[in-house]
Amino acid sequence: MADKPATLGELKASGYQPEPVKVEIRRNLIRRLRSGKSGREPLFPGIKGYDESVIPQIVNALLSGQDIIFLGERGQAKSRLVRGLANLLDEWAPVLDGAEIPENPYQPVSPQGRALVAEHGDSAPIRWLGRDERYAEKLATPDITIADLIGEVDPIKVAEGRYLADEHTLHYGLVPRTYRGIFAINELPDLAERIQVGLLNLLEERDVQIRGHRVRLPLDVFIVATANPEDYTNRGRIITPLKDRYGAQIRTHYPASIGEEIEIMVQEAQAAAADASETAELPLHVAPFMAEIIAEITHAARRSPDVNQRSGVSVRASIANYETLTANAMRRALILGEPEVAPRISDLAYILPSFQGKLEVEAMEEGDEARVIGRIVQTAVKAVFERTFDGTDFEAVEEAFNEGYSFTAGTVVPTANYRRIVTDMPALTAHMEGESPGVHAAIVEFILEGLHLNKRLNKRAESDAAVYSA
Repeated sequence: MADKPATLGELKASGYQPEPVKVEIRRNLIRRLRSGKSGREPLFPGIKGYDESVIPQIVNALLSGQDIIFLGERGQAKSRLVRGLANLLDEWAPVLDGAEIPENPYQPVSPQGRALVAEHGDSAPIRWLGRDERYAEKLATPDITIADLIGEVDPIKVAEGRYLADEHTLHYGLVPRTYRGIFAINELPDLAERIQVGLLNLLEERDVQIRGHRVRLPLDVFIVATANPEDYTNRGRIITPLKDRYGAQIRTHYPASIGEEIEIMVQEAQAAAADASETAELPLHVAPFMAEIIAEITHAARRSPDVNQRSGVSVRASIANYETLTANAMRRALILGEPEVAPRISDLAYILPSFQGKLEVEAMEEGDEARVIGRIVQTAVKAVFERTFDGTDFEAVEEAFNEGYSFTAGTVVPTANYRRIVTDMPALTAHMEGESPGVHAAIVEFILEGLHLNKRLNKRAESDAAVYSA
């Protein structure tokens, strides 16, 4: 930071002119939009499926200078969208060094800031805040107080001899400390109503009042919030005047297509496993239909009458299930000494722990949750099988089983065992071209399970395996 002005006088000499935070965001957004698609960096890196729906609404709200509330069920990237807004702030912003809140050096609003400028004049020290330091968020809970968000009289300062009427007795909360930045409140309806009332002035008058003090802080803060639609619209847990103060109410949604779900799922799972260098000797080969099945499971859950749709089924369900699927395949490869990690249909039995915490099943009897999830998984496998092999003739495979052939598959069955059925049934080899041995095993299980779910093969469970027969 040596090349930047260090005092108020140097800042004035540089020609720097501060802007309201919404003007600053709007200016940077316009620059991004004008850069053209070829040279434009994404407004929200890592966010997929919102290019034609949510992001245009966000852009309109920012160009209009409106405060925003994001409405959506869990796992719809609301928090990531909010945090992404900080990328539209300037990289650095000057504030008075020594003031309790980030002060505009030209127009300090706190007693400490005014005293600094009065005492030092153009020699008042300046420090530079990075954009990350100008963003703050708070998860709304019923126990949050006005002191947390706005401020309170500091009893220690009173004990030191100051009068209650003295502005210097005030200790500022999160919102004043985000002055000239972005403040986000997650799950806004969970705030107690009396705290919601305290936010009204922030959104309309842009000032705060603390404990009856005649203190006016004209705060320049961009206020953003998130909420679940069920809490926001139906239960009356947000006061109407506060709802009316938000300029833009933007509805998020789950991925509209299986392809978008897969993109998000693979992106996030790869990010989580980026440091797993110890597994570099075991390459991961996920057959496209296995990733599609995981995404289809989540979409099937979102359509299921047995699942509480008001709560939603998060994209995190797809991510966690995908991670569990590949983890179980890795466990098999490590135990059996396999040269690759290749998930199979039989590995789907192990996603129960990662899935059941991501959805709320309507049925309450013990064991119903596992049965509901089992039906959802079968529905997804059947749907993907029919899309993948639409019109494919498996009569030769059925005929071999009708003549007494049987095959044992399972998560602990070595890949080498699957070579036998491929050798015995030449009709299967057409689907194996260019694939690794581990993926060959996955294809065999997929075809056999698909035929079983279409009532063309029988399946009998045996310990950790399944026997397919006529």
